[in-house]
Amino acid sequence: MTDFPATYGSWAVIAGGSDGVGAAFARGLAARGMNIVLVARRAPVLEDCATALEKDYGVRTRTLSLDLSTEEAIGELEHATADLDIGIFVYNAGSDSRTVEFLDRTLDEHRALVHRNCVSVLEAAYRFGGPMVTRGRGALVLVTSGAAWAGGRNLASYGASKAFDLILAEGLWAEWRERGVHVLGLVLGATDTPSLRRTLDIGDRVLADPHDVAEQALEHLADGPTWIHGSENPTGGSPFGALDRRSAVLAMSTPRH
Repeated sequence: MTDFPATYGSWAVIAGGSDGVGAAFARGLAARGMNIVLVARRAPVLEDCATALEKDYGVRTRTLSLDLSTEEAIGELEHATADLDIGIFVYNAGSDSRTVEFLDRTLDEHRALVHRNCVSVLEAAYRFGGPMVTRGRGALVLVTSGAAWAGGRNLASYGASKAFDLILAEGLWAEWRERGVHVLGLVLGATDTPSLRRTLDIGDRVLADPHDVAEQALEHLADGPTWIHGSENPTGGSPFGALDRRSAVLAMSTPRH
């Protein structure tokens, strides 16, 4: 097994680390000997997660209650972790809390979503990826979504933001792959997280397990630029294959039960 602290650095930041996939990443990295910085809005949930990590794995933790949709959040995160050797940064924040048509959201809601899912991701990559490239080691994981493959009904701004994350990860991988920094765009399908259960009527749908998602990504950090969880060809292209764009959009817009 890879010695994560020696390979990447002694601390990992999990943005969106309070539950679901983010908490699974935190556990997986702590089990590999990394100290953990947990970032999310809900301070009590962060503290509970941090306490469990310290107890179960004997690692150090730090928690930061931040709203990543705000202008100052990533700068505050950088300042609060300036004394740490950040070796891995996982940007997992960015799930969609509502599935509604474009005009049924306020403009401010759209702006907040785009800031959290695009601007803050870009800024985190710049502020935390830069030192990794300088040191010649590190890893950046941008968690994106199958919504990135094509536009879809009720997914306009969310899907567009996740496509931004996917293309950003691929571009950074191309730039940093020979500089000692691993970049992985992790594409998720339907995953059993609290946010998904709040958003959708799950019914009898088969959902991915957050633990399996995180473990697979951590085992394949060096296999970027893209890892598609649950795919028979996880390093492959869009599942829509040779479909024309219109057909792909209509397929994405078909209700799933």
